[in-house]
Amino acid sequence: MKLLKDILYGVGLQAVSGSTNVMVNAIHFDSRKVAMDDVFIAVPGTITDGHDYIEKAINAGAKAIVCEKLPEQLINEITYLEVKNANSALAIMASNFYGNPSKNLKLVGVTGTNGKTTVSSLLYQLFKKAGYKVGLLSTIKIMVDDVEYPTTHTTPDALVINQHLHMMTEAGVECCFMEVSSHGIHQRRTEGLVFEGALFTNLSHDHLDYHKTFAEYRDTKKMLFDNLPETAFALSNIDDKNGLVMLQNTNAKKNTYALKSYANYRAQILENQFDGQLLKIDDSELWTKLIGHFNAYNMLAIYATADLLGLEKLEILQLLSELENVDGRFQYFISKEKITAIVDYAHTPDALKNVLDTINTLRTGNENVITVVGCGGDRDRSKRPVMGHIASEMSNKTIFTSDNPRSESPEMIIEEMEGGVEPQNVKKIVSIVNRKQAIKTACQLASAHDIILVAGKGHETYQETNGQRVDFDDFKMVKDFLKSLDK
Repeated sequence: MKLLKDILYGVGLQAVSGSTNVMVNAIHFDSRKVAMDDVFIAVPGTITDGHDYIEKAINAGAKAIVCEKLPEQLINEITYLEVKNANSALAIMASNFYGNPSKNLKLVGVTGTNGKTTVSSLLYQLFKKAGYKVGLLSTIKIMVDDVEYPTTHTTPDALVINQHLHMMTEAGVECCFMEVSSHGIHQRRTEGLVFEGALFTNLSHDHLDYHKTFAEYRDTKKMLFDNLPETAFALSNIDDKNGLVMLQNTNAKKNTYALKSYANYRAQILENQFDGQLLKIDDSELWTKLIGHFNAYNMLAIYATADLLGLEKLEILQLLSELENVDGRFQYFISKEKITAIVDYAHTPDALKNVLDTINTLRTGNENVITVVGCGGDRDRSKRPVMGHIASEMSNKTIFTSDNPRSESPEMIIEEMEGGVEPQNVKKIVSIVNRKQAIKTACQLASAHDIILVAGKGHETYQETNGQRVDFDDFKMVKDFLKSLDK
């Protein structure tokens, strides 16, 4: 149990009713998890408001209530704490409750539209290979050194973050790499954390269903850098037009990386093939299994981060050459019939264009590129016609299909994607709502040396429709279909 007064340190209290000199058992913002002597934080959500569940939390045994608006009737035995922002209070209290674990390890935040998972996951890989105890908080999984935990959000809630950071410090972890999403920043999930450094990959069209404008989306990402301490480093890709914007107001040590611009860290692509690429980083040549110019940026970002964290440059280069690709990120398979199938998480216009650019760069010219792509439901609708245009323009054949429709009609989502197709490309597209059938059709259409791209879901092993998740693994499915055609 913890003293309530101690876990409130740093929380700006607007009003207090009752004593803070009481012992509490746990913190929750989900009233269904509240038990005797817990603290309930009433967080206003996008769908439900935690303030509506204060009475339920008290009935379940809550000893203290943290809220943005005090209830009209207060119960004498309960401590009520009014705060300006409940999300902020939750993050600071969670950090305090778990002993401010981020102060005890080197925490590096990775933000940007694309590349967060690859960069953070490969940094985890690299530092493990270098002999460190390492942590990872990513879209794919949470790693406490060698122990894996599942995750459901790019940036977990503040309680999950601090709980696992605490577990990392208990396990002797020295550094942790963490994906930081714009949602996570906006909802204050990272508040109270002490970062050793932050890395910006790039910024393109995404999440405008949530942020409404691109400027708001950009400025939310920028908050991660604005709040860094002087002791931290800020690393930014300045080939991206927003790269220098990220560094404008930061107190951290500014560092830049680029392939095209003058920067602190630079790289050049010397060769690019399906089995890897040859890079030149800081006058040293490096062969990597990761292909495409977007992965050249990722490898350079990893190199720069490792250097800023104190690894020897020659050791970094050697370890970079040993890194394996991340599941669902340009993950490919070549069948006996010499058909190449690529599965990639590309779910934004920029990411889809990058993958198709890479594929078209590697083509000899005679192969057909067959793209299977959809767009997620209950997400940014404005990117759907853009992705429809890119897929149909840059492929020989495109199959529009379901991604995770969620609560939306998959037919309507596909119709919005079709709206971006230029007249000259209409004959190149076909729409098949059933994703399994769409992937099977792509495999049946392919001939020797053709390339199939299955985009949008990547590492995900499920498909979500109307609140139901069913098992669905793009990579396994396309591999199985191609193997059955080989027989």
